[in-house]
Amino acid sequence: MKKIEAVIRKSKFDEVKEALHKIEVNFFTYWDVTGVGNEKEGHVYRGITYSTTDIQRRYISVVVSDQFLEKTIGAILEAASSGMVGDGKIFVSEIQETYRIRTKEKGSDALN
Repeated sequence: MKKIEAVIRKSKFDEVKEALHKIEVNFFTYWDVTGVGNEKEGHVYRGITYSTTDIQRRYISVVVSDQFLEKTIGAILEAASSGMVGDGKIFVSEIQETYRIRTKEKGSDALN
């Protein structure tokens, strides 16, 4: 099992959520986060310069079985990409075990 953590633009969240549902990844957690990126210059909008050092993003966390890993990453990459600086990052880590509290199932059976 793998844990996929993605930091994406808030504006791309609905597209990512829909892409995950299409590949039958129906459970994940998310929350709003603020980060500091590589971009040092501000953006000018209607004559006003806005700081881009503190960036509002959405953080998604999902655990999938090994056979869903590439499919899930592909869905996030496709849906979250705008082709511009600041699209985000994806991190993958190993999960040793998973338990469903209600039924006491463990392993991949606890994910579905």
